[in-house]
Amino acid sequence: MKEELIAKVVQVLRINMSWMTWNLFLAFIPLALSVWLFRMRRGGTWLWWLGFLVFYAFLPNAPYLLTDVIHLIDDIRTIQSVWMITLVLIPLYLLVILSGLEAYVISLINWGHYLHRIGKSQWIWRVETITHFLCAVGVYWGRFLRFNSWDFITQPDAVLTKGVEEILGKQPLVIIAITFVVLACLYWIMKRVTLGLSQSNSKIGINSGRTNSNTPNI
Repeated sequence: MKEELIAKVVQVLRINMSWMTWNLFLAFIPLALSVWLFRMRRGGTWLWWLGFLVFYAFLPNAPYLLTDVIHLIDDIRTIQSVWMITLVLIPLYLLVILSGLEAYVISLINWGHYLHRIGKSQWIWRVETITHFLCAVGVYWGRFLRFNSWDFITQPDAVLTKGVEEILGKQPLVIIAITFVVLACLYWIMKRVTLGLSQSNSKIGINSGRTNSNTPNI
């Protein structure tokens, strides 16, 4: 019985690792682009604008991981072991979902850093709000209409026609609104935690530098 349960857990994890790895890869694409766009480059060139469009096309993949919790329900039904669910499945799902959310948070923090750098700090909260809404729409498109980020290139007509038509219904608007609220709240919390940890690390670095004059400041 024990060996059968372990074999079942291994099978579930093997299946999950394939889509989890792929979804995390897609979630980290906008994070990498945000570093390149907003930390290393200045806007204005056609290459920057192209990267900016790709950044927004892939950004919903980060919060999309929130919806992958539906797979957890199926896995719980498959394994049916409280200990395995508590010690293996739930921590794994939390790690994946929080990684996606953190990629989203850092991406927008980098975006805000760029706006501050060019003297548009007053636009940060507006950009964040608009981005939450666009990503809520993107998450709906991805989960319910099964659109991918590259469909903007491969089938733009379907995205613009079917995608727009679908979100005008009452049920899609409710789902998008709930997704927007959840995303905005989680972002607000995680942004403060991320910035708080970043500032704490900076203070530790400064104090270490004062204690040891040979330690270079980063």
